[in-house]
Amino acid sequence: MSRYKSQGLNFSADINNTARTGVLLTNLGTPEKPTAAALRTYLREFLSDPRVVEIPQLLWLVILHGIILRIRPKKSAKLYQNIWTEQGSPLMVISQQQQSKVAAKLAKEYGDKVQVELAMRYGKPSIAQALQKFQQANIDKIIVLPLYPQYSGPTTGSTFDAVTNELKQWRWVPSLHFINGYYQNPHYIQALANSIKEHIKEYSKPEKLIISYHGMPQLFHDWGDPYAVFCQHTTQLLLAELKKTNTLTKNDVIMSYQSRFGKAQWLTPYTETVLTELSAQGIKNIAIICPAFSADCLETLDEIKREYCNIFIHAGGEQCQYIPALNDNDDHIDALINVLSPYLPSTIKS
Repeated sequence: MSRYKSQGLNFSADINNTARTGVLLTNLGTPEKPTAAALRTYLREFLSDPRVVEIPQLLWLVILHGIILRIRPKKSAKLYQNIWTEQGSPLMVISQQQQSKVAAKLAKEYGDKVQVELAMRYGKPSIAQALQKFQQANIDKIIVLPLYPQYSGPTTGSTFDAVTNELKQWRWVPSLHFINGYYQNPHYIQALANSIKEHIKEYSKPEKLIISYHGMPQLFHDWGDPYAVFCQHTTQLLLAELKKTNTLTKNDVIMSYQSRFGKAQWLTPYTETVLTELSAQGIKNIAIICPAFSADCLETLDEIKREYCNIFIHAGGEQCQYIPALNDNDDHIDALINVLSPYLPSTIKS
């Protein structure tokens, strides 16, 4: 019995007629249901990843299974219930819309020569399942685009681990292009700027715009993870783009980090601290945007839009508006196509 998985191309055929490209879009993942049982399954996989929690594995497993998985699933399920829709998890629904639109645009140019699949790092559809679809379809080149604009080890790095864990089991490994970030892509920056301009047009200019990124333990940064640097670059590029149209200036913008877990020091300033300080300064009207999230999810729809805005209002603020993630906006889809374009087939065969 072979130790390697083998679907394999029909190498006796003309390779020019069989060559196909697979585009794999990935995101973090979501529980299948907003229930404690589903959250326990999801969190067990997520928090067992050594890229996510870097403490001695044996000690962490005792904490995870002895404490966290006994308490956190029930609490998290209630939060997911706040954002769950008739179609399901917002992250999953939006990700599927992104996949559909990217696939439709590529089909217009490449016909059936490019196949687009969606996978989640944790939960379903898994990265292994999506890659196996490529193997069955005789894909000979794979492009992986994790939908995290700013690289970090716990997100993009972990995705690479999952991709290679599957591919190393294949007898014939296709050409692989792994895109590890697009924080500086001008089309992505323009799409962010457009969303801010559209918000201001509808709601008026806020006194302060909070640019809130997902947090990271300070130790990860100290050990060499470039995530914080990439976040700073995105903020600088976005501000430069907004200055071109006199939309906002440096004094109008504050960059911060959200979504802490545990008691360790994380990247600062913390978003909730910024909000209470602004209200103490007499700031009444703010807007918050989260450029690290390509699709709205629990951290944006519940943590930012509900919890953090409530913090600001209860501290004395009057208006707190969340600017949605880029989701399946047309300019965002165009940006993703632009990120993929250097690795797509150079000749059109529809």
